[in-house]
Amino acid sequence: MASFASQTFLIIFTLFSPFFITINGEFSIQSIVTSTKRMEKMTHLHFYFHDTISGKHPTAMQIVKPHNRSAGGLFGITFMADDPLTENPKSSSKLVGRAQGIYALASQHDVGLLMVMNFAFFEGTYNGSALSILGRNEIFHDVREMPVVGGTGIFRFARGYALAKTVWSNQKGDAIVEYNVSVVHY
Repeated sequence: MASFASQTFLIIFTLFSPFFITINGEFSIQSIVTSTKRMEKMTHLHFYFHDTISGKHPTAMQIVKPHNRSAGGLFGITFMADDPLTENPKSSSKLVGRAQGIYALASQHDVGLLMVMNFAFFEGTYNGSALSILGRNEIFHDVREMPVVGGTGIFRFARGYALAKTVWSNQKGDAIVEYNVSVVHY
């Protein structure tokens, strides 16, 4: 059993210090250290997303096919993607990362996608870093805005937005989309 002095110290310490308590049979106290030296930065990224669902080498494939098409035509169709991200719209241009995640037709009234996507970069300063997008993509609008909800590596604590603009598409559903992304991070 702890002494009165150690219990008093623990009470005073917890009142005047930020802490977390982890209960796993015992408890531990971890101080939260905040740094005033780190400054937020704004980064602008520009790249092209190549989504190919047709042909011999698709980069996205349908993983859910609704069994009731009467609920809004395409509603519910879901794709898993591992799409290349390039410097220019040509598929042969320099590869800077991959868009990995899921998109689904989430509207019964128009063509609105739910995007759950990680943009994983492996070129230059951003090598090993990723941005996470989660939002609505109304693909028939000229420019769509989606939120950046987080990131890893250089993009830890990222928040911001992505603007998407289709630069090419075909009847099969393949598309090249220009992305302009603005993020604030540490």
